[in-house]
Amino acid sequence: MAAAIAKSSIFFFFLCIALQSFCHSKAQSFIGINYGQVADNLPPPTATAKLIQSTSIGKVRLYGSDPAIIKALANTGVGIVIGAGNGDIPALGSDPNFAGQWVSTNVLPYYPASNISVVTVGNEVMTSGDQNLISKILPAMQNVQNALNAASLGGKIKVSTVHSMAVLAQSDPPSSGCFNPSFGDTMKAMLAFQRATCSPFMINPYPFFAYQSDPRAETLAFCLFQPNAGRVDSGTGIKYMNMFDAQVDAVRSALNGMGFKDIEIVVAETGWPYKGDPNEVGSNVDNAKAYNGNLINHLRSMVGTPLMPGKSVDTYIFALYDENLKPGPGSERAFGLFSPNLAMTYDVGLSKSTQTPTTPTTPVTPTTPNTPVAPSPKLGGWCVPKPGVSDAQLQANLDYACGHGVDCSSIQPGGACFEPNTVASHAAFAMNLLYQTAGRNPWNCDFSQTATLTSSNPSYNGCTYAGGGTLSGRLVEQEREREKSVHENSSSSIAPPKRQYYVLTFVYAIGYVIFLLQSL
Repeated sequence: MAAAIAKSSIFFFFLCIALQSFCHSKAQSFIGINYGQVADNLPPPTATAKLIQSTSIGKVRLYGSDPAIIKALANTGVGIVIGAGNGDIPALGSDPNFAGQWVSTNVLPYYPASNISVVTVGNEVMTSGDQNLISKILPAMQNVQNALNAASLGGKIKVSTVHSMAVLAQSDPPSSGCFNPSFGDTMKAMLAFQRATCSPFMINPYPFFAYQSDPRAETLAFCLFQPNAGRVDSGTGIKYMNMFDAQVDAVRSALNGMGFKDIEIVVAETGWPYKGDPNEVGSNVDNAKAYNGNLINHLRSMVGTPLMPGKSVDTYIFALYDENLKPGPGSERAFGLFSPNLAMTYDVGLSKSTQTPTTPTTPVTPTTPNTPVAPSPKLGGWCVPKPGVSDAQLQANLDYACGHGVDCSSIQPGGACFEPNTVASHAAFAMNLLYQTAGRNPWNCDFSQTATLTSSNPSYNGCTYAGGGTLSGRLVEQEREREKSVHENSSSSIAPPKRQYYVLTFVYAIGYVIFLLQSL
Protein backbone atom coordinates (compact mmCIF):
# COMPACT_ATOMS: atom_id res chain seq x y z
CA MET A 1 0.00 0.00 0.00
CA ALA A 2 2.79 2.41 0.92
CA ALA A 3 4.50 1.80 -2.43
CA ALA A 4 1.25 2.47 -4.30
CA ILE A 5 0.69 5.68 -2.39
CA ALA A 6 4.24 6.78 -3.09
CA LYS A 7 3.80 6.09 -6.78
CA SER A 8 0.57 8.10 -6.86
CA SER A 9 2.21 11.01 -5.11
CA ILE A 10 5.11 11.00 -7.54
CA PHE A 11 2.71 10.77 -10.49
CA PHE A 12 0.72 13.78 -9.38
CA PHE A 13 3.84 15.74 -8.54
CA PHE A 14 5.12 15.38 -12.09
CA LEU A 15 1.65 15.92 -13.53
CA CYS A 16 1.46 19.28 -11.77
CA ILE A 17 4.90 20.23 -13.04
CA ALA A 18 3.83 19.30 -16.56
CA LEU A 19 0.68 21.39 -16.29
CA GLN A 20 2.65 24.33 -14.96
CA SER A 21 5.07 24.08 -17.86
CA PHE A 22 2.18 23.82 -20.32
CA CYS A 23 0.46 26.93 -19.00
CA HIS A 24 3.73 28.82 -19.02
CA SER A 25 4.62 27.81 -22.56
CA LYS A 26 1.23 28.96 -23.79
CA ALA A 27 1.51 32.33 -22.08
CA GLN A 28 2.88 34.19 -25.10
CA SER A 29 2.36 31.75 -27.92
CA PHE A 30 0.66 34.56 -29.81
CA ILE A 31 4.02 36.32 -30.36
CA GLY A 32 5.93 34.96 -33.34
CA ILE A 33 8.85 36.07 -35.49
CA ASN A 34 9.71 35.80 -39.19
CA TYR A 35 13.08 34.18 -39.88
CA GLY A 36 14.14 35.15 -43.41
CA GLN A 37 17.40 33.98 -44.92
CA VAL A 38 18.09 36.28 -47.87
CA ALA A 39 21.48 37.15 -46.35
CA ASP A 40 25.08 36.00 -46.26
CA ASN A 41 25.93 37.00 -42.69
CA LEU A 42 23.42 35.15 -40.50
CA PRO A 43 24.54 33.32 -37.34
CA PRO A 44 24.38 29.50 -37.16
CA PRO A 45 20.89 28.04 -36.64
CA THR A 46 21.93 26.61 -33.27
CA ALA A 47 22.86 30.09 -32.03
CA THR A 48 19.57 31.44 -33.35
CA ALA A 49 17.63 28.71 -31.55
CA LYS A 50 19.27 29.71 -28.25
CA LEU A 51 18.52 33.37 -28.96
CA ILE A 52 14.83 32.62 -29.55
CA GLN A 53 14.67 30.59 -26.34
CA SER A 54 16.00 33.59 -24.41
CA THR A 55 12.96 35.60 -25.52
CA SER A 56 9.21 35.32 -25.08
CA ILE A 57 8.83 34.47 -28.78
CA GLY A 58 6.65 31.39 -29.01
CA LYS A 59 6.63 30.73 -32.76
CA VAL A 60 8.91 31.08 -35.78
CA ARG A 61 7.87 31.39 -39.40
CA LEU A 62 10.28 30.16 -42.08
CA TYR A 63 9.82 31.04 -45.73
CA GLY A 64 11.25 27.67 -46.73
CA SER A 65 12.09 24.45 -44.93
CA ASP A 66 15.79 24.68 -44.10
CA PRO A 67 16.58 21.38 -42.33
CA ALA A 68 19.35 22.92 -40.21
CA ILE A 69 16.94 25.45 -38.72
CA ILE A 70 14.16 22.93 -38.22
CA LYS A 71 16.59 20.58 -36.44
CA ALA A 72 17.99 23.40 -34.29
CA LEU A 73 14.47 24.16 -33.03
CA ALA A 74 13.79 20.54 -32.12
CA ASN A 75 12.70 19.90 -28.53
CA THR A 76 12.46 23.63 -27.77
CA GLY A 77 8.67 23.81 -27.80
CA VAL A 78 8.85 26.68 -30.27
CA GLY A 79 6.12 26.43 -32.89
CA ILE A 80 7.39 26.34 -36.48
CA VAL A 81 5.73 27.44 -39.71
CA ILE A 82 7.50 26.07 -42.78
CA GLY A 83 6.86 27.13 -46.35
CA ALA A 84 6.70 25.73 -49.84
CA GLY A 85 7.93 28.43 -52.21
CA ASN A 86 5.97 29.92 -55.09
CA GLY A 87 8.22 28.00 -57.45
CA ASP A 88 6.96 24.70 -56.00
CA ILE A 89 3.29 25.48 -56.56
CA PRO A 90 2.95 24.20 -60.18
CA ALA A 91 4.39 20.79 -59.27
CA LEU A 92 2.52 20.59 -55.96
CA GLY A 93 -0.73 21.48 -57.68
CA SER A 94 -0.44 19.07 -60.58
CA ASP A 95 1.30 16.05 -59.05
CA PRO A 96 0.08 14.47 -55.78
CA ASN A 97 3.21 12.32 -55.72
CA PHE A 98 5.38 15.44 -55.69
CA ALA A 99 3.34 16.73 -52.73
CA GLY A 100 3.85 13.43 -50.95
CA GLN A 101 7.57 13.59 -51.57
CA TRP A 102 7.67 17.18 -50.32
CA VAL A 103 6.02 16.18 -47.05
CA SER A 104 8.28 13.12 -46.73
CA THR A 105 11.36 15.31 -47.17
CA ASN A 106 10.42 18.45 -45.24
CA VAL A 107 8.08 17.27 -42.47
CA LEU A 108 8.32 13.60 -41.56
CA PRO A 109 12.04 13.49 -40.62
CA TYR A 110 11.57 16.28 -38.05
CA TYR A 111 8.06 16.07 -36.62
CA PRO A 112 7.12 15.87 -33.76
CA ALA A 113 10.50 16.73 -32.17
CA SER A 114 10.37 19.92 -34.21
CA ASN A 115 6.98 21.45 -33.49
CA ILE A 116 5.82 22.11 -37.06
CA SER A 117 2.30 23.54 -36.86
CA VAL A 118 1.60 25.05 -40.29
CA VAL A 119 2.77 24.57 -43.87
CA THR A 120 2.30 27.69 -45.99
CA VAL A 121 1.98 27.03 -49.69
CA GLY A 122 3.26 30.13 -51.46
CA ASN A 123 3.55 33.75 -50.35
CA GLU A 124 1.23 36.53 -51.60
CA VAL A 125 0.27 34.43 -54.63
CA MET A 126 -3.22 35.87 -55.12
CA THR A 127 -1.82 39.37 -55.70
CA SER A 128 1.18 38.22 -57.78
CA GLY A 129 -0.63 38.56 -61.11
CA ASP A 130 0.67 35.14 -62.17
CA GLN A 131 -2.46 33.33 -63.36
CA ASN A 132 -0.66 29.99 -63.53
CA LEU A 133 0.20 30.19 -59.83
CA ILE A 134 -3.23 31.51 -58.90
CA SER A 135 -4.97 28.64 -60.69
CA LYS A 136 -2.71 26.07 -59.01
CA ILE A 137 -2.61 27.44 -55.46
CA LEU A 138 -5.72 25.63 -54.19
CA PRO A 139 -4.85 22.24 -55.82
CA ALA A 140 -1.36 22.59 -54.31
CA MET A 141 -2.81 23.20 -50.84
CA GLN A 142 -5.17 20.26 -51.25
CA ASN A 143 -2.39 17.90 -52.35
CA VAL A 144 -0.17 18.90 -49.42
CA GLN A 145 -3.13 18.37 -47.09
CA ASN A 146 -3.77 14.94 -48.56
CA ALA A 147 -0.10 14.04 -48.12
CA LEU A 148 -0.27 15.07 -44.47
CA ASN A 149 -3.48 13.06 -44.06
CA ALA A 150 -1.74 10.01 -45.51
CA ALA A 151 0.98 10.43 -42.89
CA SER A 152 -1.65 10.70 -40.11
CA LEU A 153 -0.76 14.36 -39.56
CA GLY A 154 -3.91 15.91 -41.02
CA GLY A 155 -5.30 17.23 -37.76
CA LYS A 156 -1.92 18.20 -36.34
CA ILE A 157 -0.33 20.32 -39.09
CA LYS A 158 -2.43 22.89 -40.94
CA VAL A 159 -2.05 23.98 -44.57
CA SER A 160 -2.50 27.63 -45.50
CA THR A 161 -1.13 30.36 -47.75
CA VAL A 162 -0.12 33.95 -47.01
CA HIS A 163 -1.83 37.03 -48.47
CA SER A 164 -0.95 40.70 -48.73
CA MET A 165 -3.52 43.31 -47.72
CA ALA A 166 -4.02 43.91 -51.44
CA VAL A 167 -6.41 40.93 -51.52
CA LEU A 168 -8.93 43.40 -50.11
CA ALA A 169 -10.70 45.69 -52.55
CA GLN A 170 -11.61 47.95 -49.63
CA SER A 171 -10.44 48.21 -46.04
CA ASP A 172 -11.44 51.68 -44.81
CA PRO A 173 -13.53 51.82 -42.73
CA PRO A 174 -12.90 48.35 -41.34
CA SER A 175 -16.56 47.37 -41.54
CA SER A 176 -16.44 47.83 -45.33
CA GLY A 177 -13.64 45.28 -45.74
CA CYS A 178 -14.22 43.03 -48.72
CA PHE A 179 -12.15 40.85 -51.02
CA ASN A 180 -11.23 41.92 -54.52
CA PRO A 181 -14.06 40.55 -56.67
CA SER A 182 -11.58 39.52 -59.37
CA PHE A 183 -10.50 36.65 -57.09
CA GLY A 184 -14.14 35.52 -56.93
CA ASP A 185 -14.62 31.78 -56.99
CA THR A 186 -10.93 31.01 -56.38
CA MET A 187 -10.94 32.81 -53.03
CA LYS A 188 -14.27 31.32 -52.00
CA ALA A 189 -13.13 27.79 -52.83
CA MET A 190 -9.88 28.34 -50.93
CA LEU A 191 -11.75 29.58 -47.88
CA ALA A 192 -14.09 26.60 -48.04
CA PHE A 193 -11.04 24.32 -47.96
CA GLN A 194 -9.60 26.25 -45.00
CA ARG A 195 -12.86 26.04 -43.10
CA ALA A 196 -13.02 22.28 -43.68
CA THR A 197 -9.46 21.81 -42.44
CA CYS A 198 -9.59 24.45 -39.67
CA SER A 199 -6.58 26.25 -41.15
CA PRO A 200 -5.98 29.95 -40.50
CA PHE A 201 -6.29 32.82 -42.96
CA MET A 202 -2.80 34.36 -42.97
CA ILE A 203 -2.39 38.04 -43.82
CA ASN A 204 0.41 40.65 -43.92
CA PRO A 205 -0.84 43.99 -42.52
CA TYR A 206 1.76 46.78 -42.46
CA PRO A 207 0.73 50.08 -40.86
CA PHE A 208 4.15 51.33 -42.03
CA PHE A 209 2.94 51.29 -45.63
CA ALA A 210 -0.33 52.93 -44.62
CA TYR A 211 1.68 55.77 -43.08
CA GLN A 212 3.83 56.05 -46.19
CA SER A 213 0.70 56.75 -48.22
CA ASP A 214 -0.58 59.30 -45.66
CA PRO A 215 2.42 60.80 -43.84
CA ARG A 216 0.59 63.08 -41.43
CA ALA A 217 1.47 63.37 -37.75
CA GLU A 218 -1.95 62.09 -36.67
CA THR A 219 -1.59 59.08 -38.98
CA LEU A 220 1.81 58.27 -37.50
CA ALA A 221 0.40 58.31 -33.97
CA PHE A 222 -2.49 56.10 -35.12
CA CYS A 223 -0.03 53.64 -36.68
CA LEU A 224 2.34 53.56 -33.69
CA PHE A 225 -0.31 52.86 -31.01
CA GLN A 226 0.40 56.31 -29.58
CA PRO A 227 -2.19 58.75 -28.18
CA ASN A 228 -4.43 60.04 -30.97
CA ALA A 229 -8.00 61.15 -31.54
CA GLY A 230 -8.98 57.77 -32.96
CA ARG A 231 -10.97 57.05 -36.10
CA VAL A 232 -14.66 56.22 -36.05
CA ASP A 233 -15.93 53.51 -38.35
CA SER A 234 -18.94 55.13 -40.01
CA GLY A 235 -20.54 51.73 -40.54
CA THR A 236 -20.46 50.52 -36.94
CA GLY A 237 -19.72 53.59 -34.83
CA ILE A 238 -16.68 51.80 -33.37
CA LYS A 239 -13.76 54.09 -32.60
CA TYR A 240 -10.43 52.58 -33.61
CA MET A 241 -7.36 53.71 -31.71
CA ASN A 242 -4.67 52.10 -33.89
CA MET A 243 -4.11 51.05 -37.50
CA PHE A 244 -3.23 47.43 -36.66
CA ASP A 245 -6.68 46.74 -35.20
CA ALA A 246 -8.32 48.56 -38.09
CA GLN A 247 -6.47 46.51 -40.71
CA VAL A 248 -7.08 43.18 -38.97
CA ASP A 249 -10.77 43.97 -38.50
CA ALA A 250 -11.05 44.87 -42.18
CA VAL A 251 -9.91 41.32 -42.93
CA ARG A 252 -12.42 40.01 -40.37
CA SER A 253 -15.18 41.95 -42.12
CA ALA A 254 -14.14 40.54 -45.50
CA LEU A 255 -14.21 36.98 -44.20
CA ASN A 256 -17.54 37.54 -42.46
CA GLY A 257 -19.02 39.11 -45.58
CA MET A 258 -18.15 36.02 -47.61
CA GLY A 259 -19.72 33.77 -45.00
CA PHE A 260 -16.57 32.54 -43.24
CA LYS A 261 -16.98 33.92 -39.73
CA ASP A 262 -15.40 30.82 -38.21
CA ILE A 263 -12.00 31.05 -39.95
CA GLU A 264 -9.23 32.22 -37.64
CA ILE A 265 -6.95 35.10 -38.69
CA VAL A 266 -3.18 34.92 -38.24
CA VAL A 267 -0.92 37.90 -38.89
CA ALA A 268 1.89 36.32 -40.88
CA GLU A 269 3.96 39.51 -41.15
CA THR A 270 3.96 42.97 -39.65
CA GLY A 271 6.80 45.25 -38.68
CA TRP A 272 8.50 48.62 -39.08
CA PRO A 273 11.96 49.35 -40.54
CA TYR A 274 14.49 51.19 -38.41
CA LYS A 275 16.10 52.88 -41.40
CA GLY A 276 15.49 53.37 -45.10
CA ASP A 277 16.15 55.52 -48.13
CA PRO A 278 15.79 59.32 -47.80
CA ASN A 279 12.38 59.21 -49.46
CA GLU A 280 11.04 56.49 -47.12
CA VAL A 281 9.29 58.67 -44.60
CA GLY A 282 9.01 57.31 -41.07
CA SER A 283 11.72 54.67 -41.33
CA ASN A 284 13.80 55.29 -38.21
CA VAL A 285 14.71 53.60 -34.93
CA ASP A 286 12.28 55.58 -32.77
CA ASN A 287 9.30 54.66 -34.91
CA ALA A 288 10.37 51.02 -35.27
CA LYS A 289 10.81 50.69 -31.54
CA ALA A 290 7.48 52.39 -30.86
CA TYR A 291 5.54 50.24 -33.32
CA ASN A 292 6.99 46.86 -32.38
CA GLY A 293 7.15 47.61 -28.65
CA ASN A 294 3.61 48.92 -28.49
CA LEU A 295 2.34 46.09 -30.70
CA ILE A 296 3.83 43.56 -28.27
CA ASN A 297 2.22 45.37 -25.32
CA HIS A 298 -1.09 45.41 -27.19
CA LEU A 299 -0.88 41.67 -27.83
CA ARG A 300 0.08 40.95 -24.24
CA SER A 301 -2.91 42.93 -23.01
CA MET A 302 -5.22 40.29 -24.55
CA VAL A 303 -7.67 43.09 -25.32
CA GLY A 304 -7.97 41.94 -28.92
CA THR A 305 -9.58 44.01 -31.67
CA PRO A 306 -13.05 45.59 -31.56
CA LEU A 307 -14.48 42.81 -33.75
CA MET A 308 -12.49 40.07 -31.99
CA PRO A 309 -12.27 41.14 -28.34
CA GLY A 310 -10.66 39.22 -25.53
CA LYS A 311 -8.06 37.35 -27.56
CA SER A 312 -4.81 38.37 -29.21
CA VAL A 313 -4.38 37.42 -32.84
CA ASP A 314 -1.33 35.21 -33.39
CA THR A 315 1.19 37.66 -34.84
CA TYR A 316 4.56 37.05 -36.50
CA ILE A 317 6.74 40.16 -36.35
CA PHE A 318 8.96 40.90 -39.31
CA ALA A 319 11.76 40.14 -38.75
CA LEU A 320 14.31 38.31 -36.63
CA TYR A 321 17.34 39.55 -38.58
CA ASP A 322 18.09 42.02 -41.34
CA GLU A 323 18.42 40.35 -44.72
CA ASN A 324 21.32 42.15 -46.37
CA LEU A 325 20.82 40.58 -49.81
CA LYS A 326 17.16 41.52 -50.25
CA PRO A 327 16.51 43.73 -53.28
CA GLY A 328 14.40 46.88 -53.25
CA PRO A 329 14.49 50.08 -51.19
CA GLY A 330 16.75 50.41 -48.16
CA SER A 331 13.97 49.64 -45.70
CA GLU A 332 13.73 46.08 -47.04
CA ARG A 333 17.10 45.37 -45.42
CA ALA A 334 16.34 47.05 -42.08
CA PHE A 335 13.47 45.24 -40.34
CA GLY A 336 15.57 43.03 -38.05
CA LEU A 337 15.05 43.10 -34.29
CA PHE A 338 18.48 41.47 -33.86
CA SER A 339 21.79 41.87 -35.62
CA PRO A 340 23.87 38.93 -36.90
CA ASN A 341 26.02 39.13 -33.75
CA LEU A 342 22.81 38.34 -31.78
CA ALA A 343 22.64 41.80 -30.18
CA MET A 344 19.32 43.62 -30.09
CA THR A 345 18.95 46.30 -32.75
CA TYR A 346 16.66 48.02 -30.25
CA ASP A 347 14.79 46.73 -27.21
CA VAL A 348 11.07 45.99 -27.55
CA GLY A 349 10.73 43.93 -24.39
CA LEU A 350 11.05 40.41 -25.81
CA SER A 351 13.95 39.28 -23.64
CA LYS A 352 12.88 37.06 -20.75
CA SER A 353 15.28 38.96 -18.51
CA THR A 354 13.69 42.35 -19.19
CA GLN A 355 10.16 41.83 -20.57
CA THR A 356 9.71 45.56 -21.04
CA PRO A 357 11.44 48.02 -23.38
CA THR A 358 14.34 49.83 -21.75
CA THR A 359 12.72 53.10 -22.77
CA PRO A 360 8.92 52.96 -22.74
CA THR A 361 7.42 53.78 -26.11
CA THR A 362 4.22 55.27 -24.81
CA PRO A 363 4.03 57.94 -22.12
CA VAL A 364 2.28 55.77 -19.58
CA THR A 365 5.03 54.41 -17.36
CA PRO A 366 4.43 55.35 -13.73
CA THR A 367 7.14 57.76 -12.64
CA THR A 368 8.54 58.36 -9.18
CA PRO A 369 8.15 62.00 -8.08
CA ASN A 370 10.94 63.57 -6.08
CA THR A 371 8.59 64.35 -3.21
CA PRO A 372 5.54 62.13 -3.17
CA VAL A 373 2.56 64.08 -1.91
CA ALA A 374 -0.33 61.85 -2.96
CA PRO A 375 -2.44 60.34 -0.17
CA SER A 376 -1.33 57.14 1.43
CA PRO A 377 -2.52 54.04 -0.40
CA LYS A 378 -4.08 52.82 2.83
CA LEU A 379 -6.29 55.92 2.90
CA GLY A 380 -6.99 56.37 -0.81
CA GLY A 381 -7.58 52.75 -1.68
CA TRP A 382 -8.17 52.81 -5.47
CA CYS A 383 -6.41 54.18 -8.52
CA VAL A 384 -8.75 55.60 -11.17
CA PRO A 385 -8.41 57.77 -14.29
CA LYS A 386 -8.74 61.52 -13.86
CA PRO A 387 -11.81 63.15 -15.41
CA GLY A 388 -11.40 64.27 -19.00
CA VAL A 389 -8.64 61.82 -20.00
CA SER A 390 -8.90 61.00 -23.71
CA ASP A 391 -9.81 57.55 -24.99
CA ALA A 392 -6.42 57.45 -26.69
CA GLN A 393 -4.56 57.87 -23.40
CA LEU A 394 -6.89 55.44 -21.64
CA GLN A 395 -6.26 52.84 -24.36
CA ALA A 396 -2.51 53.34 -23.92
CA ASN A 397 -2.90 52.92 -20.15
CA LEU A 398 -5.00 49.79 -20.67
CA ASP A 399 -2.45 48.24 -23.02
CA TYR A 400 0.37 49.12 -20.63
CA ALA A 401 -1.30 47.65 -17.55
CA CYS A 402 -2.51 44.44 -19.17
CA GLY A 403 0.80 44.05 -20.96
CA HIS A 404 2.80 44.13 -17.74
CA GLY A 405 1.76 41.04 -15.86
CA VAL A 406 -1.63 41.79 -14.28
CA ASP A 407 -4.56 39.50 -14.94
CA CYS A 408 -7.04 41.30 -17.20
CA SER A 409 -9.35 38.32 -17.68
CA SER A 410 -12.10 40.10 -15.71
CA ILE A 411 -12.47 42.70 -18.48
CA GLN A 412 -12.52 40.17 -21.29
CA PRO A 413 -15.81 38.80 -22.69
CA GLY A 414 -17.59 36.81 -20.02
CA GLY A 415 -15.58 38.44 -17.24
CA ALA A 416 -17.25 40.09 -14.26
CA CYS A 417 -16.08 43.55 -15.35
CA PHE A 418 -16.45 43.27 -19.13
CA GLU A 419 -19.62 45.40 -19.07
CA PRO A 420 -19.80 48.25 -19.75
CA ASN A 421 -17.62 47.43 -22.75
CA THR A 422 -15.86 50.79 -22.95
CA VAL A 423 -12.24 51.86 -22.98
CA ALA A 424 -12.83 54.04 -19.92
CA SER A 425 -14.28 51.22 -17.82
CA HIS A 426 -11.70 48.64 -18.84
CA ALA A 427 -8.79 51.06 -18.37
CA ALA A 428 -9.98 51.99 -14.87
CA PHE A 429 -10.05 48.35 -13.77
CA ALA A 430 -6.63 47.55 -15.27
CA MET A 431 -4.94 50.70 -13.98
CA ASN A 432 -6.17 50.02 -10.46
CA LEU A 433 -5.07 46.39 -10.53
CA LEU A 434 -1.58 47.40 -11.68
CA TYR A 435 -1.43 49.99 -8.87
CA GLN A 436 -2.50 47.44 -6.27
CA THR A 437 0.06 44.85 -7.38
CA ALA A 438 2.99 47.20 -8.05
CA GLY A 439 3.31 48.26 -4.42
CA ARG A 440 0.41 50.67 -3.81
CA ASN A 441 2.79 53.61 -3.74
CA PRO A 442 1.51 57.01 -4.90
CA TRP A 443 3.82 56.92 -7.90
CA ASN A 444 2.29 53.61 -8.99
CA CYS A 445 -0.87 55.59 -9.69
CA ASP A 446 0.59 58.17 -12.05
CA PHE A 447 0.18 56.98 -15.64
CA SER A 448 1.71 60.17 -17.00
CA GLN A 449 -0.45 62.23 -14.64
CA THR A 450 -3.70 60.78 -16.00
CA ALA A 451 -4.66 58.89 -12.83
CA THR A 452 -5.50 59.74 -9.22
CA LEU A 453 -6.11 57.98 -5.93
CA THR A 454 -9.60 57.88 -4.45
CA SER A 455 -11.23 56.64 -1.26
CA SER A 456 -14.51 55.98 -3.11
CA ASN A 457 -14.91 52.33 -4.02
CA PRO A 458 -15.40 52.12 -7.83
CA SER A 459 -16.74 48.54 -7.62
CA TYR A 460 -20.14 48.01 -9.18
CA ASN A 461 -22.64 45.16 -9.52
CA GLY A 462 -20.57 41.96 -9.70
CA CYS A 463 -17.34 43.79 -10.60
CA THR A 464 -15.08 44.16 -7.58
CA TYR A 465 -12.01 46.39 -7.72
CA ALA A 466 -8.93 45.26 -5.82
CA GLY A 467 -7.84 47.40 -2.89
CA GLY A 468 -9.39 49.50 -0.16
CA GLY A 469 -9.69 46.51 2.15
CA THR A 470 -12.94 45.45 0.48
CA LEU A 471 -11.58 42.72 -1.79
CA SER A 472 -10.18 39.48 -0.54
CA GLY A 473 -6.49 40.08 -0.02
CA ARG A 474 -5.74 36.84 -1.79
CA LEU A 475 -6.13 38.37 -5.26
CA VAL A 476 -3.76 41.22 -4.58
CA GLU A 477 -1.24 39.04 -2.79
CA GLN A 478 -1.41 36.50 -5.59
CA GLU A 479 -0.66 39.19 -8.15
CA ARG A 480 2.23 40.44 -6.00
CA GLU A 481 3.67 36.95 -5.81
CA ARG A 482 3.48 36.69 -9.58
CA GLU A 483 5.31 39.98 -9.99
CA LYS A 484 7.94 38.83 -7.47
CA SER A 485 8.33 35.56 -9.36
CA VAL A 486 9.04 37.40 -12.60
CA HIS A 487 11.86 39.40 -11.02
CA GLU A 488 13.34 36.46 -9.12
CA ASN A 489 13.29 34.00 -12.00
CA SER A 490 14.76 35.45 -15.18
CA SER A 491 13.92 32.27 -17.05
CA SER A 492 10.20 33.07 -16.87
CA SER A 493 8.74 34.81 -19.91
CA ILE A 494 5.89 36.52 -18.03
CA ALA A 495 3.94 35.94 -14.85
CA PRO A 496 1.76 32.87 -15.43
CA PRO A 497 -1.97 33.48 -15.77
CA LYS A 498 -4.00 33.30 -12.63
CA ARG A 499 -6.08 30.41 -13.94
CA GLN A 500 -2.92 28.28 -13.75
CA TYR A 501 -3.18 28.33 -9.97
CA TYR A 502 -6.79 27.17 -10.15
CA VAL A 503 -5.78 24.28 -12.40
CA LEU A 504 -2.91 23.26 -10.12
CA THR A 505 -5.12 23.52 -7.03
CA PHE A 506 -7.70 21.30 -8.72
CA VAL A 507 -5.06 18.72 -9.64
CA TYR A 508 -3.62 18.71 -6.12
CA ALA A 509 -7.15 18.21 -4.75
CA ILE A 510 -7.75 15.22 -7.03
CA GLY A 511 -4.41 13.75 -5.97
CA TYR A 512 -5.28 14.16 -2.32
CA VAL A 513 -8.68 12.51 -2.78
CA ILE A 514 -7.05 9.52 -4.51
CA PHE A 515 -4.47 9.38 -1.73
CA LEU A 516 -7.27 9.16 0.85
CA LEU A 517 -9.11 6.51 -1.14
CA GLN A 518 -5.98 4.38 -1.47
CA SER A 519 -5.27 4.63 2.21
CA LEU A 520 -8.69 3.23 3.15
